[in-house]
Amino acid sequence: MSEQPKVRIAVIGVGVMGSSHVRDIATRLPGAELAAVCDILPERADRYAAEYHAPAYYDSRRLLGQADLDAVVIATPHYAHTTLSLAAFQRGLHVLTEKPLAAHAKDGRRMLEAYEQARSTKPGLQFAIMFQMRTQGVWQKVKQMLATGELGKLQRVTWIITSWFRPQSYYDNGGWRATWKGEGGGVLLNQCPHNLDLYQWLFGMPRRVAGFTHLGKYHHIEVEDEVTGYFEHDDGLIGHFITTTAESPGTNRLEIAGELGKLVVDDDKLTFTRNKLSTFEFIRTSPKPFDQVECQVEPVSIPPSPESGYVAVFDAFTNAILHGGKLVVEASEGLKGLTLGNAIMLSSFLGRPVEMPFDEEAYAGKLQELIRASEGARP
Repeated sequence: MSEQPKVRIAVIGVGVMGSSHVRDIATRLPGAELAAVCDILPERADRYAAEYHAPAYYDSRRLLGQADLDAVVIATPHYAHTTLSLAAFQRGLHVLTEKPLAAHAKDGRRMLEAYEQARSTKPGLQFAIMFQMRTQGVWQKVKQMLATGELGKLQRVTWIITSWFRPQSYYDNGGWRATWKGEGGGVLLNQCPHNLDLYQWLFGMPRRVAGFTHLGKYHHIEVEDEVTGYFEHDDGLIGHFITTTAESPGTNRLEIAGELGKLVVDDDKLTFTRNKLSTFEFIRTSPKPFDQVECQVEPVSIPPSPESGYVAVFDAFTNAILHGGKLVVEASEGLKGLTLGNAIMLSSFLGRPVEMPFDEEAYAGKLQELIRASEGARP
């Protein structure tokens, strides 16, 4: 029997996430072959190259110019996501990038434009982003319930996601972290891209965003560590997004209020409080001034999640390359959550709400101001 084709993948950046991706590609993906590892720290690249019998590179330019590749996985600090993606597309390589798509929406749009240009000569080119949380059963179930209209017209979404607690030592261990020059943002850009992606995936993009952020309120960092976002949607839905890296114990609770009840995701549990009739109808017709809509609480069965969301994303990526299958999340989706986080920050800097689509140039300009004043990487 002839050997099944495999996608030759290099991992660029083999820190915490990149090294995990190296292991998955080398040991858990039948449709992939680890073609190379690349890191600016030679000892790190050499370690994983030796462990998984792949060549090591210390410069991404040499990797892209010399290695026999089909695709790259980008797991570097945020600013490099853009430059590495552009370079990969110039060589006709498929790309899977870690979150966030980029440090700011203007760079993210450049990446998508370069991808579309590359597809004009290589139509089957794939560009994916690692939003593995979409594969989890709880979010698949919420998506299904919203799609089938079980909540009726939505009124309010409130996500309190304060379980991203980080002590000061977390920031001190990575000198590029939590600086404008090294990372480009704080909790919204580092911890919350998954949550912002899920928000827009489930509810769509708002038409107006108001943001209230605090920079280094609880940590010795330059960037935001406490955030409240307020969203207004075209259909009347309002949203709240509350997060921090300084609250312990933290909370991960999403409330979705609709005319037919309230759906609550609290950690990994899903509960639906189902109304006997529409809240809107009850408002119009109830003769008793203090009556409440009759309801009952129903636990919701959650479908199983894949053993590894990361592997599920990789499987879809290699299948799309080899057989034209569907990606778990196309990179274009990454621009939406990134835009939402940037809009929160811009609103806070301006001291007023911003309309969507927001001014990407204005935010990129503000970020450049912050970068010029940045202390850069800490020792």
